[in-house]
Order: sequence, then structure tokens, then C-alpha cells
Amino acid sequence: MEKHLIVYISAIVTLFTLALTNPRPAAAFGGAGCGEGECSSCHELKVEDASRILEGLVDKVDKVDFSEVPGLYSVEVESKGKKYLIYVDFSEKFIISGNVIRIADRSNRTREELMTIRRIDPTVIPIGDALVIGNPKAPKKIIVFTDPQCPYCKNLHHEIKKVVRADPDIVFFIKLYPLKKIHPDSYRIAQAIVCEDSIDLLEASFAGKKIPDPECESDVVDNNIELARKLGITSTPTMVLPDGRLATGYMPSEDILKLIDGGGGKNH
Repeated sequence: MEKHLIVYISAIVTLFTLALTNPRPAAAFGGAGCGEGECSSCHELKVEDASRILEGLVDKVDKVDFSEVPGLYSVEVESKGKKYLIYVDFSEKFIISGNVIRIADRSNRTREELMTIRRIDPTVIPIGDALVIGNPKAPKKIIVFTDPQCPYCKNLHHEIKKVVRADPDIVFFIKLYPLKKIHPDSYRIAQAIVCEDSIDLLEASFAGKKIPDPECESDVVDNNIELARKLGITSTPTMVLPDGRLATGYMPSEDILKLIDGGGGKNH
């Protein structure tokens, strides 16, 4: 028994020695061997290296950095005109695509980074034709691209009203962006809402009520669709925050308030 134990301990010492003298291969086994803040001393992935690894999978690699997750690089890429975030492990043999959730606060780290790299200039979006929730003169302006038949837009709409009640300095400008392929009647409904310039009519649509045909001719909805495409906004709901970050999908009011104040939000 004692002999076997000595052999076992000797093997562990040998492996530990190899890990110290050959840090890069050792890191391939789950990324161990790098202390926090020390990964740059033994690991490096340049943009040109990432471009080689991801050739044929993405159109362009924009930036490479260390991820919060030990053993992973965070890689900003472009594909079909849209920016994405993927991860490459230190061994450069595996690619991970998906959301990184920090356990401590349940925050979606991938989502928050994407909001930053997909940042746009809010001033290029006209708001004179938008529906308004809140005080139009409020200093914190959020623009929302919404589809009148989108269930997630409906849910977000309720949260938006809670946000305005919680903070009168926040105002939402609603831009109608019907996704005709998903909701065939949404374009007609959006046109009708624009003609009436009515939040009530939008909320009636969210409630599943029958919406009358539009009583005017307007290019507002068509302009919204074209602008959204130019900005790379392809889904609803999408919020454009005051600093230009894009927040997609439904969020509860407390998370929206955190985002506006510069904090993070939970994944939903």
C-alpha cells in the first residue's frame, strides 16, 4: 500500500512539474494554470491568428480579448453585416458560441458585451413621428423598435410603463417596426396606429383586439423598416439606450432601470 502511495505521489509531482515548465499545453485542459490577471504572461491570441482559426466561419474578426471566464478568449466578429461575440479556448482547438452567465449576480455577460459592441448613434433616429410614453422633455431618452403583434413587445410595453412611473426623467419613443414575415397583419396595424398617432391603438393591438384599416397614407412605417435594417436591428423589441447600446428582447422594469443607469441586467 505504502509503495503504491509513493508511486501515486511521484506521478502527481511529475505532472505538476510538467505544468509549470509547459504552461500552454497544461492550460488546454480547461484553462487551469493561469492566475487572475496573469494570463497575458503565457497566452496570446492576435486578431490575425483568430482570423485564421475562424476562417470560413465568420466574415471578419474585429477584436480579441481575455474573457472573464478563465481559459477563454473573447472574440468580436462580424458575419453578414452583424457583430457577434464568440469564445475560443486557450488551446485554440474549441469555439464556444452562446451566453456566459455570471453566477454571482445572474448577469448575462455576453449580452452586456454585445450591447457595447453593437452601439449605434441614437441621433440618427428621428423621433418626431414616434409614439411617446413619458414626458417628451425628460433627459433620459430611450427609443424602442416594436411590432404591434409581437408578444415580447407586449410584455416589454407593460414594463416600460413601470419604468416611467419609477423614474420621471425617463421617456420612451416608440418606433413601429412590423416584422411582416412573422406577423403578416402587423404592417397594416402599424399603418393604422401611425394614422391615429395613438398609444391606445397600439395597446389595443397588444390586447388582441381588432384594429381598423388605416385611414391615411404615410411612409413612416416604411422609413422605420428601412432605418432599422440600416442600423442592423433585425428583431423586436429592441431598445436603443441613451448611450447607443442596443438591448434586445423582453426585460423586467428593474433591469431596464439598471441598464439606463449603467449597470447590468439579468438574462430573460
